[in-house]
Amino acid sequence: MEDIPAQREVDEFILQRIDSVPHLEALLLLWTNQSRQWSVDDMAKALYVRTDMAQAILDDLARRELISIVPNQPHQYRYAVHSDGQNELMQAVDRTYRHELVRISTMIHSKASALRDFARAFRFTKDKDKE
Repeated sequence: MEDIPAQREVDEFILQRIDSVPHLEALLLLWTNQSRQWSVDDMAKALYVRTDMAQAILDDLARRELISIVPNQPHQYRYAVHSDGQNELMQAVDRTYRHELVRISTMIHSKASALRDFARAFRFTKDKDKE
């Protein structure tokens, strides 16, 4: 049997390292096209988002060391290969997202919603303390 990351590992990766569906889709685009360098404009068109949003997504992924900025080309990005295990995980993430689009999207949206609720509660408490 292949040594493929389990669904639990895929879910943990997504919950810990992915902020939004466009983040995941950008990462998968870069992973599936590893020989290609992506500009911010190319990514914006591929994701159907504004250029500033594509820039923020790519910057977030680069900060997390999931992708890298092409040396001497600050607005060009590529997938950052660190290990065979990482590629196996990305293969499992890609396969899971293709087959369980609704579940993965819901999981990402739920995480974002929970974070917003937490931030809102903190803001409410902070504002209440000023009174």
